[in-house]
Amino acid sequence: MNWLQRWQTIPLYLRTLIGMALGAVVGLWQGPDAVALAKPGSILMGLVQMLAAPVAFFAIVHALAGAKIEKGKTPQLIRLLVTNTIAAIVIGMAVANFIQPGKRNALVQERAAVKEQAVQLQDTISAVQEKAAEIRLTDSIYQILERLPKTVLGPFTDGNVLGVVVLAILLGLALRRVSPDIHATTTTVKVFMDAFIAILHWVVHLVPFIVLGVVAAEVGKNGFSSFINLLWLVVAVILALSLQFCYYMLRVKLQSWVTPRLLLRHCRDALVMAFSTSSSTATMPVTYECLRNNLKLRKQSANLGALVGANFNNDGTALYESMAALFIAQLLGADLSLAQQLIIVLCAMAASIGAAGIPSSGMLTMTLVLTAVGLPLEYSLLLIPVDWFLDRFRTMINVSGDLCVACVLDGKQPESGHAPE
Repeated sequence: MNWLQRWQTIPLYLRTLIGMALGAVVGLWQGPDAVALAKPGSILMGLVQMLAAPVAFFAIVHALAGAKIEKGKTPQLIRLLVTNTIAAIVIGMAVANFIQPGKRNALVQERAAVKEQAVQLQDTISAVQEKAAEIRLTDSIYQILERLPKTVLGPFTDGNVLGVVVLAILLGLALRRVSPDIHATTTTVKVFMDAFIAILHWVVHLVPFIVLGVVAAEVGKNGFSSFINLLWLVVAVILALSLQFCYYMLRVKLQSWVTPRLLLRHCRDALVMAFSTSSSTATMPVTYECLRNNLKLRKQSANLGALVGANFNNDGTALYESMAALFIAQLLGADLSLAQQLIIVLCAMAASIGAAGIPSSGMLTMTLVLTAVGLPLEYSLLLIPVDWFLDRFRTMINVSGDLCVACVLDGKQPESGHAPE
C-alpha cells in the first residue's frame, strides 16, 4: 500500500484537521506571503458551485416525487414540517445575531479596513458575485418573485439559486401527479443525482489540501483571530440546537399523548445512532423501530415521522446553514440587512429538502446559501474543521424533529391497548 492509498484510508475529517494544522504552521512561517495559497480555494469552490445546482435540483425532485405520504395527514404534516423549520431558523438567526460569533474577537473589531477587504474578496470572484447580485434581495420578498427566471434553463445558466429550488419543487410535485410509474421515474432521477454526487466526491478529496492553503493564508494575514471566532460559532450553534430540542419537547408535551420522558426513554437508540453516524438516512430504520415497536405509535404516524420526515424535516441542517452564513458575514464585517437575512432563511429551508440524501452535504448546501446573498464562497472552507463535529449534533436534532412530528401526528390519545409502560 503506497502513501496515497494510506492517505485515502484516513477519515476525511482527520485529513482536514491535518491540513488545518499544517496550514497554521505554513501561515506562521510565510506570514503575509501565504495569502497566495488561498487561490486554489476559489477554484475548488467554483467547482462546488458548478455541482451545487444540479445536485440540489435532483435531490429535491427525488425527495418530493418519491415521498410516500398517506392520505389524511398531509395538511397537518406540511404544517408541522414548515413550522418546525421556521422555528429552527428563527432560533438560529436570533442566537447568531445576539452572540455575534464572527465579531467576538477584538482584533476583528479593530480592523479598520475590514469592509474594503470584503469588497476586494468579492472582486476576486467577480463572476460569482455578478450572478449572485441578480438575485439579491434589497427591499422586499416581492423582488425575489419578480426576478424568477423566464426560461427553464435560466436558473442553471444564471446561477439563480432560488430559481433552481422553485423549478425542482414544481417538477417534483408535478411528477407525483402525471408519472404513470413513479418508481421508475424516481429511479431515473436518482441515477442523475448519484452521478453528480460521484463527481462531487472527487472534488471533496481535494478539500484537505485546499484547507491547508486557506488556513495558511488566513493565519499569515490575520493570525488566529478568525479561529477564535470559530470556537464562538461552535458554542452558538450548540446553544441554538439545544433550544430547538427544547422546542421539540415542549411541542410533544402540549400536542401529544407522549411525554418527553417517555419519548427519550424509548427512542434514545435513534438519537445515539444519529450522533454516531451523523446520517439521518442511516438512522431511519432505527427511528421507525423505536417509534413503532418501543413507543407503540400508530403505523401511519411512525411512517410519516420516520420515513417522510427524514427527507424533509432537516431542521438542524437549516439552523446551521443560516447561522454559518451570518457568521461569515460578521467575520467579513458585512452587515446583512433584514431582507438579506430573509434570503438566507428561504435558501436554508430549501437546501434542507432532500439534504439527507446527499452525503457530506454541508459544503454543498452552504454554497447555495452563500451564493444567494453574495458572500465569498472560499470562507466556507474555514468551517470544515468544525463541521464534522457539529454535523453529529445537528443530525441528532434532525432525528429529534422526526420523533416530534411522529408524536404530534399520533394525537392526544394513544392507540387502544398499545401504549408503552
